[in-house]
Amino acid sequence: MMSLVERLGYGPEERLLIVNCDDIGSSHAANLACLEAMREGVATSATLMVPCPWAREAVDMFQGLDVGVHLTLTAEYPGYRWRSLTGAWSLHDQDGYLPTNVGHVMRHADPEDVRRECRAQIQQAISWGVDVTHIDSHMGGNQIDPRFFEIYVEMALEFALPLRMVGPGLEARLGFPCRAQALARGVVFPDEFVSEWGRPTADLLAQVLPALEPGVAEVNLHPVYDGPELRGYDTTQAHIRVNDHACAMSRQTAELMAGQRLRPISFRPLRNLQRGMI
Repeated sequence: MMSLVERLGYGPEERLLIVNCDDIGSSHAANLACLEAMREGVATSATLMVPCPWAREAVDMFQGLDVGVHLTLTAEYPGYRWRSLTGAWSLHDQDGYLPTNVGHVMRHADPEDVRRECRAQIQQAISWGVDVTHIDSHMGGNQIDPRFFEIYVEMALEFALPLRMVGPGLEARLGFPCRAQALARGVVFPDEFVSEWGRPTADLLAQVLPALEPGVAEVNLHPVYDGPELRGYDTTQAHIRVNDHACAMSRQTAELMAGQRLRPISFRPLRNLQRGMI
């Protein structure tokens, strides 16, 4: 079979890199930082948390940029919460919000409720005018359980969209062949995913990017402007998001990517391939 880079029209030795800003719509500070990262930094795409209060602002701010849907089944901050679009009882905790952790989703969410909610989030983004380029999953809620992964693949097929996919190493730890399942259904996804929550992203990239094999890799960042808004809702890990913004805007990051001859792309070419446009 042809490799993904060849199917996209590149030579077999090319190394393509998607840099995705997760969590637009989660706050005004996130919208501002991610927009700057895409316009002036190294980011090439972003994903929208449709249920969040600042999602509608993000739609207007990111017009003309490549934006996907960050399927959202959790609301992780103790004092800043959001609810599902569909209102399904199994998707919420005792306080009436999406749960703070994926474990609660795995234990309590009814798969049919998850299916309706994921579809509703994608449809809402489309109805707002977002030219959705891909799907990924907030906190991995759709990816780490085979029941919900099946729904993740269904949404990709229903809307003809590529997926974020765990890399081969993480797939082995999950314990089920998610990559092979998606590939067998004809879903397009990057070859590798570079992410390690809590580790400084600049350090991670300095280690991982030089070792990338030919193919398409995705890196995700969570840029947020520092200030009272961020510090008000993220009381323990705000520094991660601040550092991700700095990494996205850093000259050193840009020079690392250029020095490694990594060709920047967004998810749009993958979507075109998924839809038979390449």
